[in-house]
Amino acid sequence: MSPHATPQQTPQQGPYQGERPRTRKRPATVRVARWSAANPWRAIGIWVALVVACLVVGGMAGTEKATNSDLGVGQSGRAGDIAREYGLVAPATENILITAKDGTLDKAEGERAAALAAERARAAKDVAGVGDVVASADGSAYLVPVDLAGDPDDAQDHIGALVKASKSVAKEFPDLRVEQIGDGTGAKAIEEQIGKDLGQAELFSLPVTLVILMVAFGALIAAAVPVVLAITAVAASIGLYGLASAVFPDPGSAANVIMMMGMAVGVDYSLFYVRREREERAKGHNRLDAIEIAAATSGHAVVVSAVAVAVSMAGMYVAGDAIFSGLATAGIIVVVVACAGSLTVLPALLAKLGNKIDRPRVPVLWRLTARQDREPRVWKAMLRPALNHPGRTLGISVVALGLLALPAFGMKLQQTSFDDFPREMSLMQTYDRMTAAFPSEHAATEIVVLAPEDKGTETRAALDDAVARIHDNPLYVKDQPADVKVSADGRAFSVQVTSPFGSNSEQAKDALDDLRGEILPDTVGKVDGAEYAVAGETAENRDYADHVMDKLPLVIAFVLLLTFVMMAFTFRSVVIALSAIAINLLSALAAFGLLVVVFQNQWAEGILDFQSSGAVISWLPLFLFVVLFGLSMDYHVFVVSRIREAAERGLGTRDAVERGITSSAGVITSAAIVMVSVFAVFATLSMLDMKQMGVGLAAAVLIDAIVVRIVVLPSLMVLLGHRNWWPGKVPGAGRRAVPPAPQAPPTPPYAPARHVG
Repeated sequence: MSPHATPQQTPQQGPYQGERPRTRKRPATVRVARWSAANPWRAIGIWVALVVACLVVGGMAGTEKATNSDLGVGQSGRAGDIAREYGLVAPATENILITAKDGTLDKAEGERAAALAAERARAAKDVAGVGDVVASADGSAYLVPVDLAGDPDDAQDHIGALVKASKSVAKEFPDLRVEQIGDGTGAKAIEEQIGKDLGQAELFSLPVTLVILMVAFGALIAAAVPVVLAITAVAASIGLYGLASAVFPDPGSAANVIMMMGMAVGVDYSLFYVRREREERAKGHNRLDAIEIAAATSGHAVVVSAVAVAVSMAGMYVAGDAIFSGLATAGIIVVVVACAGSLTVLPALLAKLGNKIDRPRVPVLWRLTARQDREPRVWKAMLRPALNHPGRTLGISVVALGLLALPAFGMKLQQTSFDDFPREMSLMQTYDRMTAAFPSEHAATEIVVLAPEDKGTETRAALDDAVARIHDNPLYVKDQPADVKVSADGRAFSVQVTSPFGSNSEQAKDALDDLRGEILPDTVGKVDGAEYAVAGETAENRDYADHVMDKLPLVIAFVLLLTFVMMAFTFRSVVIALSAIAINLLSALAAFGLLVVVFQNQWAEGILDFQSSGAVISWLPLFLFVVLFGLSMDYHVFVVSRIREAAERGLGTRDAVERGITSSAGVITSAAIVMVSVFAVFATLSMLDMKQMGVGLAAAVLIDAIVVRIVVLPSLMVLLGHRNWWPGKVPGAGRRAVPPAPQAPPTPPYAPARHVG
């Protein structure tokens, strides 16, 4: 035996007891890290070139936006299909609104301005037609309706000339407010607001993340490296999604998801890696060996985490619609790119920087973070109830999370409507003025009817009867002209009616119920073989919420099944897999409950600066569920693997749980704080869907990282004891506990694949 060998370390073993011989093939993460560390400039150059290429190619390809036909589901989706097939698609519309800036509108001046606006609109490019000027009932406004030429899905590309015409009229009538609002201007304003929100998110999230990482590392360069990696991952992912959008078009939120997920997981993955590399250098390993150890442990953890998040997000494909497919694709791309960056260019940066990564040091913080031998007293104190009284602690924590989850069972779903956009947008102020003066200008409801080949006349008569009944219904605008459009073959009909209420209001929903449940079934529905469908904002919101509720069980089953398989395979334990599912379900429901309490009620409106719509955005619960499960697997695998390592050294369950959690709590808490801070920034944005997503994810990660990992998980594992590892063998069974082997060097160890932390 070598004079340096110990009973725990032979010449063929690494410095950690229980490792496999050196002849074992190196893990892929180690081989990649070794090459990158040995060729740092090549690795960095390849990464920079890849990021630039993704941006250039993605920019050239452009991002394909989801069209109305992509987004349609249910009866409203069927209405759109019939309209497109029979040439009855309504053109995109714009409205030129003329009101007084101050006081009462001068009627003569208003009429002249409206007439001039109509004249110049007719001469503008991309205008298909201009309707008659309409005066409001109280004489406070004039409205010029305009139909745009071209595809309605591309309305914002056809408004340039009309906007110039409106502005020219405004210059000639300085005392009047001449504004434009419609499909094109609305889409453009929303796109600009999303871009503004993303800029704000970047402005706040970057310095906040940098400060948190400076606290975690105590050095500026060490804190900056994860941020730089995350930014480049986001940039490359935006370019790649431009290519992917040809198959999975952007539903409107892909860039937000890439930004949010990229900053969160990109920083986290780098944090795990850099933290482990610093720990190994502090133990006496040289730079290259420390990088290899980090690659074999934290690098493997990053791969498992990325696979878990990507697999969970793939569950959204099960929903089978453009919104979830687009969000899933965006999320998977940025997670894979962030993982690739942490495994390739990060080792190169660590090798090139060497000890310089710990410069410049923040005096007090450096002393706190550089000490590796400190007793984790805070974490031990927090764990004491779970370790000493596991049954009572588990019961109390489950009851508390259950109470927080209760409101989730009263969750109401609806899509974002025009009425839900922030009122500080100038477009929304125009919208409010228009709907106040012209109640019939609320989003119209479209009725589409398809007659059997030999019953066109009979079906048309039934539709006319339905329109007459609609005009008699107090929930619809009375005496509104009903322009019934007929297809070339006389089989298909469409007509628009309007409810003078916001599309998400209870009155608008009641009006839709009357239309779908009574009026149309009693008229068109009596014609044998005739088909009717109702579209419009209220109908689309209702249909999409129903669609999500129908698909949610399938997505949940898909994610739970894959979670079970991954956990059972990773730890060779059915019990660990089942407990992971139960714990994650509980934390997800608690986060949903908090989301309902905050956004379905009005008490938080002043705190978060929003106006409650009384519901949660329809796509959000499904999206939050899959993302939360993926991120939870990150922490869960990291913690449980540390507990298993301690058990394999012969520690009893209680001691193994304490050792595993206290040794990983610091890095997990740092990672969780980074994620919560990034998600919380999105909670400050103006768009309601981004605000709800930020609050939901921040709450979920906070609950998962603190309550679940510090209270629920340890108490459950202590109660289960050796049964945690069933049906596999209990790690370390029949073997006395041995201390970690003395450090040896310089050759790095390669931990077994199941050691992922």
